[in-house]
Amino acid sequence: MKTTLLICLISTMCITVIHSYAQNADPTVSQLDASAPDGIRPGGTLNQELPAPKIALDKISAEPSHRNYPEQPPTIPHSTRNYQIDNNFNMCLTCHSRSASPQTGAPMVSVTHFYDRDGQVLAAVSPRRYFCLQCHVPQADVKPARPNDFKSIDTLLQTRGE
Repeated sequence: MKTTLLICLISTMCITVIHSYAQNADPTVSQLDASAPDGIRPGGTLNQELPAPKIALDKISAEPSHRNYPEQPPTIPHSTRNYQIDNNFNMCLTCHSRSASPQTGAPMVSVTHFYDRDGQVLAAVSPRRYFCLQCHVPQADVKPARPNDFKSIDTLLQTRGE
């Protein structure tokens, strides 16, 4: 009985101490608030929530962008914000489909998009090529997040011959 009473007394004292510490502790400051690593955007601490960077404006261009390597999907020279692209509808095809392209002046979807995985020609865009934004991305007018020394294959071939 004495042992049970002693255990209850010690437990009550521990709970009281923990409760008073929790009430007096500042919830915004943690003793384990370590420095966050600097990734693409600057860190702070692990408990800080920094504001997200502003969304960049889309770069709208009438000319196709330069491609850096063979078979690179072309970038999209206009905004795609609020475009519906789902199982029921693909907004891109309202301008880029085989039938709409002559009226809209938009480039037609590449013929490679009409082959299934077995190489069979389809009458409509292949399901595996239907979701355009998997490969094609809108252009944005932003400065690079990291330094980049990428050289296109043409540049590499030119410098190799010199």
